[in-house]
Amino acid sequence: MPAPITFSDLLSRPRAAADLRIAYGQHPLQFGELWLPKDAGPRPVVAMIHGGCWRADLPGLELMDYACADLREHGVAVWNIEYRRIGHDGGGFPGTFLDVGAAIDHLRQLAGPHGLDLPRTVFSGHSAGGHLAVWALGRARLDPSSPLHVADPLPALGAAPLAGIIDLAAYHEHGPDECGGPGVIDALVGAGARETADAYADTSPPRLLPLGAPQTVISGALDHIVPSAFGAAYGRAAADAGDAVQVIDFADAGHFELIDPSSQAWPRIRAELVALLG
Repeated sequence: MPAPITFSDLLSRPRAAADLRIAYGQHPLQFGELWLPKDAGPRPVVAMIHGGCWRADLPGLELMDYACADLREHGVAVWNIEYRRIGHDGGGFPGTFLDVGAAIDHLRQLAGPHGLDLPRTVFSGHSAGGHLAVWALGRARLDPSSPLHVADPLPALGAAPLAGIIDLAAYHEHGPDECGGPGVIDALVGAGARETADAYADTSPPRLLPLGAPQTVISGALDHIVPSAFGAAYGRAAADAGDAVQVIDFADAGHFELIDPSSQAWPRIRAELVALLG
């Protein structure tokens, strides 16, 4: 069996271009790229969130270009989100979360001009972006006292995290060091700098369960960055809370095969996204 690919392997390949780059805020990193199928619509939408350990020193939304291009070819519009990360001015808590929420809510302004079928929206993301996708699905569950709360977050039909670091507390305690260790999680959630002692209450999806929408949790058995046991454990917790959850673990996939349209896993992943879209 070939060794799992790296993000450098993926980014060494030619990439298609998005149709539009659109700002959703004033900061230079508050933008997304819209990938539009050729048909006139209304088009189902995947809000896509890239990974990279929530860190500014790792690649951004370009990591998702390959998956976005494939979904576009199969009739799905994709809103590929960039956001401020740890190391960027304003990144971490609360900026990373606020950016992702604002980008998703900006779809309301894009729907009419670009033929988007907002009632058929699904959130997806890879690695750190998988965490943010599931968190976005649960935004309506945030306590009004949280700095991350908004009155009317855009709902979705479901979420499909790909190698998602969904349970921040579990990854802090038991995760490998590939993302930078527990200090990265602490920076993301604002540990030690918040008035409340519980920095996971509004940042880690297990604390928001049940989310009230289906979730398809996808992992690779060869993933040494986010071992599939983390996805399985979250899936059990979400199911125990009453959510409809499917857990898929690809035996021959590592971390980046899950966003590689040439991998054996990708056709099934695309099919699961389409199924969530209804």
